[in-house]
Amino acid sequence: MTILRAAIIAALWFLAQPGVALAQDVTLRSHDGAVEISGNLLGFDGEFYRVDTIYGELTVDGSGVACEGPGCPDLEHYVARLVFSGAPTIGRVLMPALIEAFGIRGGYDVTRNEISPQELVFTLHQGDGTLVGEFVFRLTNTDEGFADLLANEADIALTLREARQDEITRAREAGLGNLMAPGQVRVLALDALIPVVAPSNPVQDISLRELAQVLSGEITNWVALGGPDAPIDVHLWDAATGIGQASVDQVLRPDGRDVVANAVRHPDGSAFAEAVARDPFAIGLTTRSEQGDTWELALTGDCGFALSATRRAVKTEDYPLTAPLFIYLPARRLPKLGREFMTYLRDPSAQLVIRRAGFVDQTPEEIEINAQGDRFANAIAQAGVEVGLEELQRMVRVLGPLKRLTTTFRFEAGSIRLDAQSRSNAEQLARAMELGHYDARRLVFVGFSDGDGPAGTNRDIALRRAETVQRAVTRAAETANLERIGLELDAFGEAMPMACDDTAWGRQVNRRVEVWVR
Repeated sequence: MTILRAAIIAALWFLAQPGVALAQDVTLRSHDGAVEISGNLLGFDGEFYRVDTIYGELTVDGSGVACEGPGCPDLEHYVARLVFSGAPTIGRVLMPALIEAFGIRGGYDVTRNEISPQELVFTLHQGDGTLVGEFVFRLTNTDEGFADLLANEADIALTLREARQDEITRAREAGLGNLMAPGQVRVLALDALIPVVAPSNPVQDISLRELAQVLSGEITNWVALGGPDAPIDVHLWDAATGIGQASVDQVLRPDGRDVVANAVRHPDGSAFAEAVARDPFAIGLTTRSEQGDTWELALTGDCGFALSATRRAVKTEDYPLTAPLFIYLPARRLPKLGREFMTYLRDPSAQLVIRRAGFVDQTPEEIEINAQGDRFANAIAQAGVEVGLEELQRMVRVLGPLKRLTTTFRFEAGSIRLDAQSRSNAEQLARAMELGHYDARRLVFVGFSDGDGPAGTNRDIALRRAETVQRAVTRAAETANLERIGLELDAFGEAMPMACDDTAWGRQVNRRVEVWVR
């Protein structure tokens, strides 16, 4: 009865695998014939059966049993099938490049078939021509990606925003787990939201406050931005797209604003770029990867310096409107080929593919202090009574011998919980520590804060945030030899602002933890 007991103990409430016929009678019999498990086959991932039995839903290791009945899969010619659904930005541009590279790495021949503008199929064959996998892409939008995942019509959702509370609640109510649970959500790559205009527009920069006022209809004429006396035409991605939703969430919602009623909406980045590029009075938000022929406006402000969405500024999150590309996984096992592909996505070679595809990778880089003169110059310019010369000198003295990692940590609004990109950063840094990349080196977690309140209190809060991040990273680095790494903490509070504190967004940007290394 060992196999039966193990099967019952290992029973997991997983979703049914898309593409597998349901309610098919099977009998799983142990090789010695002592144990039988009968029921309806719910899924098979190439290694494990999921069967609805009188004991409930059981997951049984296929190596310990033989399958009999009309619902049994063909073990000899098993084909792993994964269905991806969601944002075309990810499915049409980035994923094909990653699948091609994964195929080369694994020795598979990859064939691409475009079934329709909204559906792509990649088939993976071994060298002898044996079909081993099918990756199916349904290219709709972020909302549809989440809907398909929750309806069990997709294995993986490709999204340009995080799951919202109603989607998380629906997943829990359906017994599908928490969509924000560790392992179920990953940041695949980074992009950025950028304000853009037509190349003929004379305006070169805009503050976040001005951008929010334009998108909400409070500023309606270019004169207010230093441009011509002409009405402003607001353009955005469609409200059902992840970028359309992220534009509102990041720029307008922090201060309780909403989009102006006459904003022109576009179904995708190509249509957006084409419309804005030919309209001299247009302005809108799009992504760095789909800028097209439009002209990017630098983001500026009285308390910071002008920033464009360069690769380094996006990776460090110094550029404020970072737009991560997410993949959401189901609360069940993927086929072995799918798990291998998910593992490959974390590999340094995959990060190089991401960079070459026009997105921002997550491989940590080290920045010399002499390449950060604008940040330190701004810290001096913004220093006041509470942050004086002595504290600035201490900051230079501590950080001067170190290099800054491009890994920055920020928190969800009103919370001590790391935001989605920072949780991904914690995993990336922990993995590098496990691989020994920082053995015999110092890692200093440095906390910064906004300027709302006394400087001493802000410094204490920033230090607690640095402690929180250090704990998250070391907890994730399960196999790292932490005795070989010098882990330190420091904080400088409000001494190096990246934005003004007069908006909720600015205060959140300034509350961060950086990692410096020697």
